[in-house]
Amino acid sequence: MFEDLSISTQMGFWGLAIGIALGFVVHRTNFCAMGAVSDIVSFSDWRRMRAWILAMAVSILGAQLLYIGGFVELDNSIYLRPSLSLTGLILGGLIFGFGMVLGGGCPGRNLMRVGNGDLKALMVLFFIGWSGYMTMRGILYYPQKWISDLLVIDLKGFGLPDQGIATIIGGITGASGPATQVVVMLVVAGALALFALKDAGFRRSRRHVMAGVLLGLLVTLAWFATGYMGADDFEPAQVTALTFIAPTGDAFQYLMTWTGATINFGIATVGGVILGAYISSKLTKTFHLSTFVDTPDTLRNLTGGALMGFGGIMALGCTFGQGITGMSTLALGSVIATISIIIGGVAGVKYMERLLDI
Repeated sequence: MFEDLSISTQMGFWGLAIGIALGFVVHRTNFCAMGAVSDIVSFSDWRRMRAWILAMAVSILGAQLLYIGGFVELDNSIYLRPSLSLTGLILGGLIFGFGMVLGGGCPGRNLMRVGNGDLKALMVLFFIGWSGYMTMRGILYYPQKWISDLLVIDLKGFGLPDQGIATIIGGITGASGPATQVVVMLVVAGALALFALKDAGFRRSRRHVMAGVLLGLLVTLAWFATGYMGADDFEPAQVTALTFIAPTGDAFQYLMTWTGATINFGIATVGGVILGAYISSKLTKTFHLSTFVDTPDTLRNLTGGALMGFGGIMALGCTFGQGITGMSTLALGSVIATISIIIGGVAGVKYMERLLDI
């Protein structure tokens, strides 16, 4: 019966299920990329950052095994394009990272907060979607394109078909092929996992370890859903995993044009995260309605949402979209974007500390 449904509808069911699981996990484990940066800067606590890094390691192993096994064509994703926009990835990542601090967390975190009853997070999400859509298709398209085109490296000019780290290493050393892909996968994932797990305090924190493992597995499952279950010669699904900038805008548009719109994996995932967090908050009796504290709080959060929308589109993703999903493809651009997001987040935390001191 499920097979009789259109691919887009099947992807909707997959996205909803994975989104519910993600919202549940994020709520139960208190995972937050912005919080990971803030914990380090303010308290020298690396546990949430190690959870994020462990999620990268698990997702790399999962996605690369799917790719090597021929189940998912990661080459068809946006992350492995041969065009590498350094200005877009770096400036977009910095802007997004700064914005996520002002906005109280990344889009994934704000989706979870909506499920927990936070009306402030709902407005932040609206500004993320609004700004993101203007950056993709509206008045902000040409400014972001101009910035993104300032410094672009065309890897095809170097004989490289994509920006995968294994591909680049193979192009330099001549040792290309599946063996190189496996070695790079094991080295990168192993190094990240070792860094995350070497800390005894992190290993003792079941909540943080489970966050890293489960988030990595959910990204892997998302790749399998869109790349394998969504493979169809007549109606192929976009090969993607968990990302929340463009899907947030798509979700708002879908709600406004439902009768003439089509569900997809990203839209369903957005709704699923909210629902999963709501279920978890009701089970733990932590659901409560909340909103902005005052006018400055309102302005900071809405500004953060607008910055995340603009920067996230320019950087091709958020802390989930680039920081876990993109990293799982072993794309050089994802590494650059993720580092830039973290640096932008550090700047945002420092700014907020000085602001609150005043």
